[in-house]
Amino acid sequence: MPIIVKASDLKFKYPRDIANRNEPKFTGLPDPALFNRHDLYDVLPLLSAAMNELGSDDGEVLHLLEDVLNEMPRFIATRGEVFEYLHGSALECLRR
Repeated sequence: MPIIVKASDLKFKYPRDIANRNEPKFTGLPDPALFNRHDLYDVLPLLSAAMNELGSDDGEVLHLLEDVLNEMPRFIATRGEVFEYLHGSALECLRR
């Protein structure tokens, strides 16, 4: 069963870009579209995908992903790059 992250699961609050909420969101790699880290509607599908890829439904892992997302360098700009960065960073942190 796929993991679906909800706004109430998140550690931080994110603004909503209501004007673009019906635009296509992250569904998997490759995804060259720009990622809006300040839009809940972009954040939720990406975090859900990362949690599914990690095979975890642990809230602490989700909060780790949020911390990584909020400290991620700004040159990581596309949804695909963000997903790969989150996944790789989470794996590194979880191995420790």
